[in-house]
Amino acid sequence: MNDTPKNATVWIEIPVTDMDKAMQFYEAVTGLALKRDDTGPNPMAIFQVEDPALGVAGHLYPGTPARNGEGPTIHLSVAGSVEEAMERVRAAGGAVVSPAIEIPPGRFAYCMDLDGNSIGVFEARG
Repeated sequence: MNDTPKNATVWIEIPVTDMDKAMQFYEAVTGLALKRDDTGPNPMAIFQVEDPALGVAGHLYPGTPARNGEGPTIHLSVAGSVEEAMERVRAAGGAVVSPAIEIPPGRFAYCMDLDGNSIGVFEARG
């Protein structure tokens, strides 16, 4: 019996203190639109994927972020190069905390969002 899942991560949640500012930050950084959803008990801003049945996605929600990068790091796909995304992080008020790092599937850099959440901006290879 093999219980190995297709994806180890099935959903991410990023706690933020100001939903509107966080949406602006993440849309600017990733170059991708988030979808606001106010139908549940809490508002959410959902990261869109090509096929929700197959892709790993997540959302922003009103919550208490870990302090200054002490929580888990969420790596997000970005439009363009890692360097372009790093500049967008700075321009949107976040912090870049590493240079671009090469790994077999692509390149990424560690950053922090407006609330101090640790994020990675990821550029896929090829």
